Amino acid sequence: MTSAPTVLITGTSSGIGLATAVAAAREGWNVIATMRDPAGAGALREAAEQAGVAGSVRVERLDVTDPASITACLDQAIAMYGRLDALVNNAGAGVVGTVERSGSAPFRAAMEVNFFGVVETTRAAMPHLRASRGKVVTVTSVGGVVGQPFNEAYCAAKFAAEGFMESLAPVAATTGVSVSVVEPGAVASEFVTSQNLDIPALLEAAGPYAPALQAYIDRTLASFGNAQSAAEAAASVVGVLTAERPPFRVQTSAWARDFVGTKLADADGSAVQALTGSWVSSS
Repeated sequence: MTSAPTVLITGTSSGIGLATAVAAAREGWNVIATMRDPAGAGALREAAEQAGVAGSVRVERLDVTDPASITACLDQAIAMYGRLDALVNNAGAGVVGTVERSGSAPFRAAMEVNFFGVVETTRAAMPHLRASRGKVVTVTSVGGVVGQPFNEAYCAAKFAAEGFMESLAPVAATTGVSVSVVEPGAVASEFVTSQNLDIPALLEAAGPYAPALQAYIDRTLASFGNAQSAAEAAASVVGVLTAERPPFRVQTSAWARDFVGTKLADADGSAVQALTGSWVSSS
């Protein structure tokens, strides 16, 4: 049991998840850092050790596509700390391709991790978060607001996650739970390289779309040269965790704000929340 706040973060083996786990521990949180295979926790453990917070970061197995794994991890968290004050849905998987050439299987796979994994983890955590009047923070993407070429499956799943959270937020608020989404743009992390993209094979498989795919790849590689760091993106996540009244929607950089601003005049989601909140208000 502990008086310090406790956060469970999914997908912490690298990138934003790893950086968020270390940054939250620095802010005084007990961190349950989860990943599908804890054998891959070496980089996280080293970063926590270097930051002097190894004692505040506990690595646990959690596969967001396995409900039994989610339940077991949450049970362990409550047994260890006695409370759960926040959930950070960060685990995700990228997909590059276009539907005519790839078929529907990549869409189902992307939805399983990026959407249904978020749904199931959030569902299981809600009773504990109601008890603590805690927070759900979901790392989505600017691709959850603006559809992007050759990211059809990924953006579809992130759009779904954003729609789920935007709909859940006013309902959860009636029980004292805040819901936010954090939207990174290009982030210099293992998220890109972890897809193990075989670019020549992708181009060969693209058929008539190969010229467009080549242009997209060239532009993407150039943009990631100017990407923000995972630590910078994580700072936005931790900012939501520590804010007394965080906004629903947060972008992690000026570029991300400008990008989603092309679609959202209401950049922090406050006007939408005021509207939909009135639909469930008892006053």
